[in-house]
Amino acid sequence: MRDSGVGRGAGQVSLWSRQVVIGWMLAVGVVSAVAFVVAGLVFGHFVELFLSLLAGSAAFLATGAVRVSVTREGVTVGSVVFPFLSRTIPASKIRSASARWTRPRELGGWGYRWTLEMRSVSLREGDALWLHLTNGKEFVVTVDDAEEAARIVNGLRA
Repeated sequence: MRDSGVGRGAGQVSLWSRQVVIGWMLAVGVVSAVAFVVAGLVFGHFVELFLSLLAGSAAFLATGAVRVSVTREGVTVGSVVFPFLSRTIPASKIRSASARWTRPRELGGWGYRWTLEMRSVSLREGDALWLHLTNGKEFVVTVDDAEEAARIVNGLRA
């Protein structure tokens, strides 16, 4: 999906924006959330257990659809379902950007992943935007048209 326009922040204009939607993750999130709520109502004495299990459902919903945007201020990756969950990497902290085909196992699996050297949003195998940060770490997100995003980010840094 391609779109441009006003970004989330006041006065931020997206130079590039794409949305990644993984249907099976959203379906698992919705179905499990409904099941845990119903089970909590039916088995009231286990309500705390079922409410705690809702956190897993929320994780699927939060990462099942994300929007990646490039603005003059940096790169933002945020949940479409829960827009208040987002991460912005300021342009001043990006040394360079690149794009390449990436598999989830390279990033530690599916979903939001982190290690000492890297943070990633890994939703599928395919194009990924690799941000090489000034602190020596990397931030990676799998998204279509990552090469165009990398070109724009590098243009901003030049």
